[in-house]
Amino acid sequence: MKRLDKLKNKAGEILNRTFDQHINLAVTGLSRSGKTAFITSLVNQLITEGNGSKLSFFDPVHNGNFIAAKRVPQKNLTIPRFDYDKAITSLTNEPPTWPEPTHGISELRLAIRYQPQKSLLKYAADMATLTLDITDYPGEWLLDLPMLKQTYEQWSEQTQALLTASPRMEFSQDFLTKVANIDPFDEADEELLAQLSKEYTDLLYTFRYQLGLSVIQPGRFILPAELAGAPILEFFPFPNLTNIDGNDYQNASDNSFIGMLRARFIEYKEEVVKKFYRQHFLRFDRQIVLADCLTPLNSCSKNGGAEGFADLQLAIDMILESYGYGKSGLFSRLFSPKIDKLLFAATKADHVTGEQHAPMVSLFNELIFQSKHNINFEAIEMKTLAIASVKSTTSGKSHHKGQQFSVIQGYTDQINTNQSSLKSEATPTTREKITVFPGSVPEHLPKPEFWQACAFNFINFLPMSGLKKNQPLPHIRMDQVLQFLLADKMI
Repeated sequence: MKRLDKLKNKAGEILNRTFDQHINLAVTGLSRSGKTAFITSLVNQLITEGNGSKLSFFDPVHNGNFIAAKRVPQKNLTIPRFDYDKAITSLTNEPPTWPEPTHGISELRLAIRYQPQKSLLKYAADMATLTLDITDYPGEWLLDLPMLKQTYEQWSEQTQALLTASPRMEFSQDFLTKVANIDPFDEADEELLAQLSKEYTDLLYTFRYQLGLSVIQPGRFILPAELAGAPILEFFPFPNLTNIDGNDYQNASDNSFIGMLRARFIEYKEEVVKKFYRQHFLRFDRQIVLADCLTPLNSCSKNGGAEGFADLQLAIDMILESYGYGKSGLFSRLFSPKIDKLLFAATKADHVTGEQHAPMVSLFNELIFQSKHNINFEAIEMKTLAIASVKSTTSGKSHHKGQQFSVIQGYTDQINTNQSSLKSEATPTTREKITVFPGSVPEHLPKPEFWQACAFNFINFLPMSGLKKNQPLPHIRMDQVLQFLLADKMI
């Protein structure tokens, strides 16, 4: 009976793909890029459509053939369900808070009912259903995928180059000195190995959360999920491996320091990275890449501003090279689906004034130029948008010292003392309403003088008050996101 049900499910999936009625969407981005808020908003916009939603640029709604959408049980029962209810509750509580970020992989399935107007389906039924599977996972895990192509020596050499360059160098010297004092061919001391692995993991935390850097390997070290405490996460790069005789290295005992580090690196690739890739990356049809390009602009030259921006660029390149891209025709949909639409989204567009959205898009396009150029060769459809999944500010004009400025107003949890804050209005709670001119977003990758001036004032705003669970969340361009990712399947 189970086998029959499995065959029926498989047949149904093939039929859906045959008639273009199924999408596997990969939501990609590093931590703090807004993945959880994005998925929450995307689901919210669809299931509350008709209840005051503003989806003017989503053709199925604009043309009147969208009927309804609802959450349905996912197919993969071994993967946690994306907790939409918890996320929407965070946004609609009083006071509201941002949903907790992703700590592991999760999925959510939507059934979207519509009236076909142009496809062959209109001759078979009055209504059709598009199934949308959304997969969410920590962006840091994606940075491990390029490791599949590397040996331990190559990975150590690459990581050493990062650790000995600004801004990581200042924090890495003590760790690198300790490792350099180890004889790689001595018998491994597991206690020392665990201690140094922890120090390396602490460095990764510093790079990500103190310096705001993006290239973190292995990503599971800072977001281990079910692997927390497992020995497979206890290894680290060994400096100057190129100075070791090749034959000695290859013949090193598995009980030696270098042999154990190499063995754990290989095991990590096979049992963690490769399994993750096989289970989730071979079935995506569409992809959205979310990136926060604003926060790195806050950094001054002394805080590694230019280096941090370059690090974000490298991280995005590393992520995108791991996906399969190409036109998704009938046979590729059935047997080897590839991503045929790719959307790049510069998030937190509500954190700057409206006229800065075009520069945001221009800046993001320069940041990903090489990746887009390489993917363009596969002739897939790509688009870049500035979005706010959940809008948290209002915009307007303000006069300051005889000049008129475009400003935004929203709530923060701390008093803004920056000189660009034009007005501060205390509330009875810790939420503080401020009106601010955040500065101008550069249209191109910033030059050295930008980092010297420290002219950008990006603020992390809190969600608006008064949001309701059964009403659409305020947003910027989520209708254009839906149009790009879904509309061509609903005609």
